[in-house]
Amino acid sequence: MIRFVKGILNGVLFICSIGFFWFMIIQPFLTQKEAEHLKDQYSISVSQNESVESSQDTKENSQLDFASLRSRYPDVQGWLTIPGTCVDYPVLQSDDTDPEHYLRRNYDGKWRMAGSLFFQYDCTLDSRNLVIFGHNMSDGSMFACLRNMFDAEFREEHSQIILHTADSTRYFRVVSAMKTDLTQLPFNQTMFQSDNDFLTFAEQMLQDTDAMPNSNLTLLTLITCAYDWDGARTVVVAVETNEE
Repeated sequence: MIRFVKGILNGVLFICSIGFFWFMIIQPFLTQKEAEHLKDQYSISVSQNESVESSQDTKENSQLDFASLRSRYPDVQGWLTIPGTCVDYPVLQSDDTDPEHYLRRNYDGKWRMAGSLFFQYDCTLDSRNLVIFGHNMSDGSMFACLRNMFDAEFREEHSQIILHTADSTRYFRVVSAMKTDLTQLPFNQTMFQSDNDFLTFAEQMLQDTDAMPNSNLTLLTLITCAYDWDGARTVVVAVETNEE
């Protein structure tokens, strides 16, 4: 009888170990590889002619074919890259009937532990505050690198964020990282009644930074889970810049 019980317990432990390995290691790995495959599949080569002193050189670059990508996956609204980190993922968006649709799904609708990066449902590419959510994965993927933004040296070395969309490539500069929640700061606000309303919001978001709030400013707010208290979030704020 004791051997029988031990056998059952060992079997349950083995199954749990396999499940843990699948959900916490294999699933995030799949998400990373799927994003890489998607980018390779929809990248096109573009030739750019550059004058070097008096000669002409042809340089091959690649860019995403958003027309083809969105014809297959219409919920892909952009592609977010933080150079020097693993963040190089499509950004999805669903509507208000299921605002967290991509919390545990990939761009193809398949269930994934790591989910996808996704815009808040009421956010548009013209919003003054672009809000993107992503998981804080224990393997370091998705938005896990945001927790490193509290380190000034890391933040300085990885301050550039690139958002590719169907219409443009936009550049942002990280200015702050904070742990907060919605009772302290309305960091996910995307709609504003007036310039003054936005400036009041921007002053809250940019306090203790070198960025100056103004009515022409566009913010990019990246959000992931923190576990310091119930409802805590790691929030990284970046401002749009014309500099590449």
